[in-house]
Amino acid sequence: MDSNAGKYAKTLLCALIAGGLLTACGGDSNHHYTETPSEPQRQQDSRTFAVDEASLPFSDIAGHANSSRWSGVRPSGAGYRIEVPENWNGKLVMYAHGYRGEGEELTVSNPSIRQHLLDEGYAWAASSYSTNYYDVRTGVEDTNELALAFNDIAEENGRTLDPPSRVYIIGHSMGGHVTAAAIEQETYATANNHQEYDGAVPMCGVVGDTFEFQYLAQVTMAAQHFAHMVNPEAPPLTAIPATNFDVGAINDVVWDSVPTTSSLGVLSEEGEKMQALVRNLSGGQRPIADIGFRTYYWGVVMGTGGRGGDVNGILSGNLTGNAGVTYQFDNFPPLTAEEQAFNDTILRVEGDPAANGPRSDGLRWIPVINGEFNIPVVSLQGLGDLYVPFRHGQLYRQRAEANGSDGWLVQRAIRSPGHCDYTLEEQQAAFDDMINWEQNSIKPDGDDFLDPANVAGDDFGCQFSSERNGLPPCTPP
Repeated sequence: MDSNAGKYAKTLLCALIAGGLLTACGGDSNHHYTETPSEPQRQQDSRTFAVDEASLPFSDIAGHANSSRWSGVRPSGAGYRIEVPENWNGKLVMYAHGYRGEGEELTVSNPSIRQHLLDEGYAWAASSYSTNYYDVRTGVEDTNELALAFNDIAEENGRTLDPPSRVYIIGHSMGGHVTAAAIEQETYATANNHQEYDGAVPMCGVVGDTFEFQYLAQVTMAAQHFAHMVNPEAPPLTAIPATNFDVGAINDVVWDSVPTTSSLGVLSEEGEKMQALVRNLSGGQRPIADIGFRTYYWGVVMGTGGRGGDVNGILSGNLTGNAGVTYQFDNFPPLTAEEQAFNDTILRVEGDPAANGPRSDGLRWIPVINGEFNIPVVSLQGLGDLYVPFRHGQLYRQRAEANGSDGWLVQRAIRSPGHCDYTLEEQQAAFDDMINWEQNSIKPDGDDFLDPANVAGDDFGCQFSSERNGLPPCTPP
């Protein structure tokens, strides 16, 4: 993989120079580039964050009282936790956590499958990241830096260990983005902390990278426009950022009963059209998607509405837009007269892809997932998840196929209605199957995400999903 990374680094540098983004570049064997393109200041650059060191120590878990447990703060300001079982198998699993919001306090999460990892002899390590907001670049760098520091931290704590024979990475949601980005050839070529991995399990991950922000903008813009078309007294969509984005007016049109954390929503007659519109944008006709629409994650998605395209200050320019998007209220092209009118009158915003262009000082601000990797990856995507929708998994497959990496990607559709609501069994199976593939060359089974007829089937996702109360059961074979 070193030769591939070196080849990719050379190709990327040539492209940067040809494109005028680099006038000069210095570096070392870790691909640490020192020149930075001139650009406006980002809001993220002026924010400050801190970890409460008292929150870092953690207790033992059943059967592993004698494990080594270390925690602290790295020079970057990121907090960390590391756990090494007494009978360590020599392999290390890095865990990447999800979105932490916009507060100043940095926190660390233990992996959800911690018990399973320790029972099987794996050590694990997790970083808080040194920033909050949607800062995947920092997530990759801090996770890599902790992996590189693993042996030094063990030595400082009185336990001399051999270097890990394998290093794997797993993560949820934004941490799924960190996980998928960390194994990309572009990351290997440009990350300041150069760590290569032997296998990966991104779960409910933002594996379509910036599509996430395109999708959230396109859905929320459509909801505001839809509300105004149905009820002219609802505020019209006139600009993005939208100063008059009105979730209440949208809910009045879409719902007879708005979903809550304890109950599904009840759609109005007009709301059925909005449900179909979101279904189409989020991955097409599929089981559980409509149940997902009627969960409280509708409110989570709408809570992102009206924002600009700088991803809350992670970028300095406007990334997102809806130019060229076709909105439909059903699954049947061509457009009806009503759909045509909707598309003709909705505000169109042109995003700027250069807002997240390549950089000479390391990773892009939002690291990309091109589908260029050569290690085993087992990825989970929820069918009803409308926060990080199923469409991410479809994009991941398409990009992997375009770059010849699809043989390294196994994907599984999980019949869950919300975001990252996977059972331990589903997560452990994905991890174990990735390990068996990497260690024994036994490629596991997965689902076909790209055949529309297959995805729309009533039993799609049944093979790898646990039964869930309140969801349609799978038909026995």
